[in-house]
Amino acid sequence: MKILVETTEAAERLEELIELSVRQDEILICRKGRPIAALTSIARENGTMDAFLRLAAEGRGPLRCDLQPR
Repeated sequence: MKILVETTEAAERLEELIELSVRQDEILICRKGRPIAALTSIARENGTMDAFLRLAAEGRGPLRCDLQPR
């Protein structure tokens, strides 16, 4: 199911929206009625999370500059 939610509501209901995305619902976060972002889950069945954690353990995760606020 496609769910459109404004940014303020998304902030208030983040946990619920995460659960919906895990169930494969399409979550679109809007600003003034226009979609600006999508919330998606990471597919575990494809090993994506395991691969990410393995890279992080090897020290090959996000670069430090990626973690700095803009």
